[in-house]
Amino acid sequence: MRKWLPLVAVCLGTFMLLVDVTIVVVALPDMAGSLRTSFADLQWVMDVYALALAALLLGVGSLADRAGHRQVYVAGLALFALASLACGLATGPQALIAFRGLQGIGGAAMLATTTALISSIYHGRDRGVAFGAWGAVSGAASAAGPVMGGLLTEHLDWRWIFFVNLPISVLAIVMTLRFVAAAPPRRGRGVDVPGLAAFTAAAGGATYALIKGSDHGWTSAATLGVFGLAAAALVAFLLIETRREQPLLDLKLFRRASFSGLMAAAVLLSVAAFSYLAYTSLWLQSVRGMGPVAAGLTCLPMSAAAFVVASLAGRFLHDVSPRWTIGGGLLLIGAGAFLQATVDAGSTWTALVPGLAVTGVGVGIATPMLASAAMASVAPERAGMASGAVNTARQLGNALGIAVLGVVFHAGLAGALRDHGAGAVADPSATADALAGGQAGAVVAQAGPAQRELIGQLVHEAFAAGLRQTFLVSGVLGVLGGLVALALVRRSAAPARPPQQQAQAAPPVPAARG
Repeated sequence: MRKWLPLVAVCLGTFMLLVDVTIVVVALPDMAGSLRTSFADLQWVMDVYALALAALLLGVGSLADRAGHRQVYVAGLALFALASLACGLATGPQALIAFRGLQGIGGAAMLATTTALISSIYHGRDRGVAFGAWGAVSGAASAAGPVMGGLLTEHLDWRWIFFVNLPISVLAIVMTLRFVAAAPPRRGRGVDVPGLAAFTAAAGGATYALIKGSDHGWTSAATLGVFGLAAAALVAFLLIETRREQPLLDLKLFRRASFSGLMAAAVLLSVAAFSYLAYTSLWLQSVRGMGPVAAGLTCLPMSAAAFVVASLAGRFLHDVSPRWTIGGGLLLIGAGAFLQATVDAGSTWTALVPGLAVTGVGVGIATPMLASAAMASVAPERAGMASGAVNTARQLGNALGIAVLGVVFHAGLAGALRDHGAGAVADPSATADALAGGQAGAVVAQAGPAQRELIGQLVHEAFAAGLRQTFLVSGVLGVLGGLVALALVRRSAAPARPPQQQAQAAPPVPAARG
């Protein structure tokens, strides 16, 4: 059993940082009340964390390849713990958002190194088992976040969703230092700072424009200007990377259709499986009147299915071509979203359960192979880059997905209010803003006694319409990701290495036909 203790150390950090992507979902209404701000403003509490992960994973992965994966992983754990403490002590929304960004930096250092550590520690069949366990933890963590957040928020306080990270971080640091061997650092020319800055500007600008576009107007100079800056930063990033001897991301990797398919699948998996959870939680709490625990437990079918299936998939499907596991998993994720799109004004939480369970199965099948297939596509000295690339794609998908689906959800709310609220709602757009901000109760309470029942029914209709559109878009993106994976992804051997490197390299993951 001792040989699996390094895996436990790595999985502790992985679980913690991925839980924190979604653990705030059911706590946002309580946060908004405590900090005297709106649910909509606190969207940045979710996005800034995912954005920091996405923007910095490539740079931290490159740094880890040079400084050592264990060293960077432990440093990330320490920063994550300190930032979690600061988040729990925050007294205003701006401070909370800033500390969540720092938490994301620590999370990036952890996430960029986890799969590289597993790949260097385990070989052959053990590697397949290890990636299966890591995939089970990864798949279940994001889905378990709302459950844990609900329990901590309702029985303690929303601040405990951050305080709980402290003992876990200490345990993970102790286990890593004791059981994970430190590899000697490699000499290099340092991190690609210009590339990192350009990529961060591109990702941050696009996310900001998507979140604030409905406020400023999609054709306003401010929105178009930020989109333009994001596009210019992306072009600059591509130009920088083609001219660097040691780039942040080797663009030549994208010449291989399989690698490109893996990156597209990683983005679409996060969008289709997880990005709608914030709006589901808003409906359950502000319209259906559920508490944080009950709202969080609604996600239990997804979490349980993802954990069980990923454990089995890592053990029994590691010889299956990744196009079938990743592609099939994404098709199931899309099907799960379509099942949830049956929600209507009279629906309760039970309407979501079948779709969440199917989605969890898809996540459990796709997640383990997504990581191992990316690692198998590069030489060991590029392990940090491959790990950073696939995890960047997932977290960028989550950040952009929350923003994009937020636009879809708001449009569905406003459209339903215009269609069904003629005469009852003076300003559908303003009312949609209030509903999206978690103010459903206030909207109904402000109506006159004669109209209160009508407005209440209208609120239910609007939320159902917004959620249906959100689930439909998620379903389409899940199916699209599945088709891309089936068309492009293949099991591929790592790039050729010089003989002396081949002698030192770990045995490859067993190949599969297809």
